[in-house]
Amino acid sequence: TVEFSPFSSFAREAFAKELDAHPPQQQHGQWAQICSGNPVNKIRGCDRYGCGYFGADRHGHKGKHVGVDVVCADGATVYAPFSGQLSGPIRFFHNGNAIDDGMQLLFPDLASSPPSLPGYCVKLVCIHPIRYHGQIQRGQQLGRMLPMQKVFPGIISHIHVENCDHSDPTQLLTPVVPPFPQQGSHWATVCSGNPTNEIRGCDRYGCGYYGAPRRNGKGKHTGVDVICSDGATVYAPFSGQLSGPVKFFHNGNAIDDGVQIRGSGFCVKLLCIHPVRYNGRISKGQVLGRMLPMQRVFPGITSHIHVENCDRSDPTPNLERGKGQ
Repeated sequence: TVEFSPFSSFAREAFAKELDAHPPQQQHGQWAQICSGNPVNKIRGCDRYGCGYFGADRHGHKGKHVGVDVVCADGATVYAPFSGQLSGPIRFFHNGNAIDDGMQLLFPDLASSPPSLPGYCVKLVCIHPIRYHGQIQRGQQLGRMLPMQKVFPGIISHIHVENCDHSDPTQLLTPVVPPFPQQGSHWATVCSGNPTNEIRGCDRYGCGYYGAPRRNGKGKHTGVDVICSDGATVYAPFSGQLSGPVKFFHNGNAIDDGVQIRGSGFCVKLLCIHPVRYNGRISKGQVLGRMLPMQRVFPGITSHIHVENCDRSDPTPNLERGKGQ
């Protein structure tokens, strides 16, 4: 952990005046693009080294990932996610390898700033900053991505982004999606990487369409399985009120989580996901959470979100998005 001295009263006053002159956009709660070539701060999925989402298993299931891995090509330009004060260097691996560099960025909750202005403290690791100290503005060049492939060949190269308090930064990394009206019966994209809400076909575990046989032909599938890669971002299909958690397996396995959304004319359960929150309002298209590691529970299955209408009617027509939508 890197520690640094509190600002002097003079520095605090000067920094506060600068922020007044250039109000940071982080007042809206969302951070800027971090890596060139990744405008939406896409989070690393899973590869042979592990998964990039917050809470993913580490150290042979004996630990959890306390940050998120933002996809970034080796050598790419890195930008400041918010305006703040730099401090570093930070050594993550403590072995001097080719990616053992990084820095901390702090936006203090200044007494002279508006009460609604949040404070942030984040570590960005596996980058080489252009400088380790001083002030930087949101969106300004922070440094460059280091050669991760040299250390971990075949990994999805990424910046490790870690809140100093080890809380989940996922929601802050996600770009703002404006609130949408329901706009008819078609729902928004449910999973990143599947813009048409393609439904799982058949594999050795069964089929994903509504009414598919279950329990050796003695039951029927009461939902549909929307294809979604492990660790992918999940979006709200329509605007509504969240409630949860919803447990499908009732055994606490790695995918036994989900949430219900009740909106105007719709009520649906989305299972095998971890939501960013279980209660409150959400707008159509906003980040709902992330896909859980289904391959760990059902190796070789087509990973998917189980989407089930609360009245167990068929959600397929709402998931089929028309041309141009």
